[in-house]
Amino acid sequence: MGNLLTSLYNSTNALSVYGRGLSAVQNNIANASSPGYARYDQSVTAQPFDPAGGLPGGVLAGPLISARSEFLEQQVRDQNELFSYSSQRAQDIGEIEPQFTLQDGSGVPGALSNFFDSFSQLSVNPNDPVARQTVIDRAGTVAQNFQQASINLSRVSHNVDAGTLDTVNKINRLTTQIAAINQHYRVGNGASQDAGLDAQLHDSLEQLAGLVNVSLVRTDSGAAQVYIAGQTPLVVEDKSFPIQADQSGSQTRILDATGKDVTQVVTGGQLGSLVDEKNRVIPGYLSDLSTLASTFADQVNGGLAAGLDSNGNPPTKGLFQYHNSSDAAFTLSVTNITPAEIAAASVTSPGGNGNAIAMSQLSTARVVNGFTFTQYFGQLGGRVGRDLLDAKQNQSQYQDLLNQTRQLRSAQTGVSLDAEAAKLLQYQQAYSAVGKLISILSDLTQVILSAVH
Repeated sequence: MGNLLTSLYNSTNALSVYGRGLSAVQNNIANASSPGYARYDQSVTAQPFDPAGGLPGGVLAGPLISARSEFLEQQVRDQNELFSYSSQRAQDIGEIEPQFTLQDGSGVPGALSNFFDSFSQLSVNPNDPVARQTVIDRAGTVAQNFQQASINLSRVSHNVDAGTLDTVNKINRLTTQIAAINQHYRVGNGASQDAGLDAQLHDSLEQLAGLVNVSLVRTDSGAAQVYIAGQTPLVVEDKSFPIQADQSGSQTRILDATGKDVTQVVTGGQLGSLVDEKNRVIPGYLSDLSTLASTFADQVNGGLAAGLDSNGNPPTKGLFQYHNSSDAAFTLSVTNITPAEIAAASVTSPGGNGNAIAMSQLSTARVVNGFTFTQYFGQLGGRVGRDLLDAKQNQSQYQDLLNQTRQLRSAQTGVSLDAEAAKLLQYQQAYSAVGKLISILSDLTQVILSAVH
């Protein structure tokens, strides 16, 4: 009778074990598309079986085993960081690049060409007031185009500022979530076996890697300690350390929770790209644009100063003005010069067109770091174009690598509905077999009990 009861116990225990296995399969199927989820399997252990030695055998449910690979998770985070950096760069420079086109004869190059053409027209009839006014009008168009190009660069810079604040807020929200998840791991209560908690943690970490270059340390409890570049703490145990963006100056500074400047370690993800664009890339474009504007204005003013106006006098004012060389593109404007004050004549030939001819020839002079005005603008536009091309190529490359690593992770740790269906069939067969065994054991028990009575 004892062996019979032992068999009944083992059989009912097996049903309980298989039930836990079915729950694991059910949870896998339900979460097949959940962000951050990795497959869990119910481990099963055979108990020692030796009837002579009093070991009844049976089956025992072990711990849930996660299929997650931390190596693959880190690979995905690394590629996501690189992809997000290049995507942000491609988006922002993509807004800048149209301002530096040379193809349609518009913008700064077109205005420069028309301006120097106006001097060629003036040289035909240097005393024509209409031709003189045309020079002033086209000078105004040049100034407007420089201003517009500078404004457009500043607009992108302001967009970068807004994107930086938004990204910092996202980082702080995610680190707060991770700290809350860590609290569950610290308390315990089966958190290490909680597939949902594990999925939330890894999904948050993957999102965070797309925002900034983070490094990760897992504690014995399973909590995640997160740092920027392994130096600046974002999450330690169940505490988060928010960062902030200081945009009070001309450049963006990233400050840690203590107010320390940690900008230099922010080199990856969206935030790394935004900070680099604000502090280096866009200022570089603006600096070159202002170099062109100030050199152009100085050369034109200097050329006119060497001639004589319509009254045969040296000019008392220049054609262009700007505040200083660092913001010349934005502040470039035309003075209150009158048509009669345009110095079309040369000193040696009052009333002639010598200076107008010299001014028209200025268009081909290599006076901007060895380039003509149009060439210098072209090399600046070429640099913007190369930067955009590099960003787009990197974006495409890292998108492919990110897709590949995600696919590899999914193949090794994700949920296969076919595989889970096969497990369901196995458990169904096991249930059926144990059910038959229990039925037989029940009948035997009844027979024995009837014989006893």
